[in-house]
Amino acid sequence: MRLFIVIICLIMNVALWASEDDKTLRPVAAAYTLEVGSSHLSDTYLTPLKYGGQSFALGYERMQAMRFSPERWVMQLTGRLELNRALNPAHNATMWDLGLELQWGMMRRWSVDGVSGLQLYAGGATTLDVGALYLSRNGNNPVSAKAAWTVGLTGAAVYNFKISRLPVCLRYQPVLPVTGAFFSPDYGELYYEIYLGNRDNLAHAAWFGNYFRLNNLLTADLRLGSTNLRLGYRGDILSTKENNIVTRRITHTLIIGVSGEWLSLPRSGRISSNAKIISSVY
Repeated sequence: MRLFIVIICLIMNVALWASEDDKTLRPVAAAYTLEVGSSHLSDTYLTPLKYGGQSFALGYERMQAMRFSPERWVMQLTGRLELNRALNPAHNATMWDLGLELQWGMMRRWSVDGVSGLQLYAGGATTLDVGALYLSRNGNNPVSAKAAWTVGLTGAAVYNFKISRLPVCLRYQPVLPVTGAFFSPDYGELYYEIYLGNRDNLAHAAWFGNYFRLNNLLTADLRLGSTNLRLGYRGDILSTKENNIVTRRITHTLIIGVSGEWLSLPRSGRISSNAKIISSVY
């Protein structure tokens, strides 16, 4: 008898859960972007000179209202593959910078009373960065590896409005790491020495004094229909200093891409007339 009651309760819970899913729909806002701009690189492990050139990146972004409180909380997942090519002042040596960034964050949002279409977001984000700088001119030490895991603050201001009949979603979002850990060898230490077993003092705690990064993102989604045109700008500043090794990377890029919202249908394949659709940004 007890087993029967437990089974009935489980069935009722599943039914209630499904009913909630039918009544609250959380579309996924996704974007695929291409970035092109300028880069300014320096890394004293490889050279004391500053290099300047071009920056390219492919990006992916996914945002969705959270299940537990969709009106208030939003999840964000981003990924970027970045390639920078820079020349020395004499333009006779090339430095390459390749990096992969993965970031996940969650933000609380508020609607602004008296300003229709304006929402403010605030929360945290964790970021994993891996990559390497390559300078062929250095015969013994041509590569400077980079790796960092950080936790920081993020926020956004999102404004939905219309230009004539065209809906536009304007967003500004900064990301500021606060703490974490990053990789840095000793000054002049060969990676071959690390391979042989000299692995002391490679990981360092990150804070504003030795690891500073500010990633500023400004985008405008022109909602042309089911697919949006995304235009924007990114200004990314990274500065690290540890073991007498100073690294600087400053990039300014223009963004173009496509974005839109995708909705997963319930198992029944039908959307209830009473369903409430809660968007993460639009």
